[in-house]
Amino acid sequence: MVVPFIQFVDVKKRFKTQEVLKGVHLSIHRGEITTIIGKSGTGKSVLLKHIIGLMHPDSGHILINGEPVHLLSREKIKAFQKKLSYMFQDNALFDSMTIYENIALPLAENRDYPRNRIREKVMNQITELGLLGSEEKFPAQLSGGMRKRAALARALVIDPEVVLFDEPTTGLDPIRKKNVHTMIKEHQKKFEFTAVIVSHDIPDIFNISQRIAMLDEGLIQFEGSKQEVLDSHSTIVNAFIRGEEA
Repeated sequence: MVVPFIQFVDVKKRFKTQEVLKGVHLSIHRGEITTIIGKSGTGKSVLLKHIIGLMHPDSGHILINGEPVHLLSREKIKAFQKKLSYMFQDNALFDSMTIYENIALPLAENRDYPRNRIREKVMNQITELGLLGSEEKFPAQLSGGMRKRAALARALVIDPEVVLFDEPTTGLDPIRKKNVHTMIKEHQKKFEFTAVIVSHDIPDIFNISQRIAMLDEGLIQFEGSKQEVLDSHSTIVNAFIRGEEA
């Protein structure tokens, strides 16, 4: 039996009187794209923040390679977090920094990286993502699609094992949404990182995902392949998909 790379086991999270996660069970497999779908405000971003370590369960466990996170040494947790990138919904680029400086930031924070190595890695990502000529520009000077590319370049510059995408196509028109999906799919295939995406782009996101999980009422109501989603007899899943398509 294959042990999931990242696993949620009965994870619960409450904010004051609001129980957001009510016992989440979820398996994320290495080298796959897993997409979390569900209505707004159901806790999808909260789930991502548990993976990156910004939040911790009130009860239940998160496992990495079969080991409960709370039992891991500080060194192991740091090693995992160093190989994890987060692409925020609003890109989170710094307006006062150039595109080059934004992409270089995760490496510049690591004092072990020499300047020439940083430049080599940053320019590789700038080239890969079609940003040549934009490196000295500021985020406000770029289109929304180009800012998404810069945010992805920054996420990939550390050669991550895991990339978390929180609504990566927010604010984009249908053509640019498709471009971002294609960009994620191509780079995930090339660099073989594990991707977890929070998305409302139904059914388009299915075309790049190996696994789909639906979060509703604080629980994972469905987890399976694209075809299993489409073949599902779940009333909740089918109503959500029809609503998004309509």
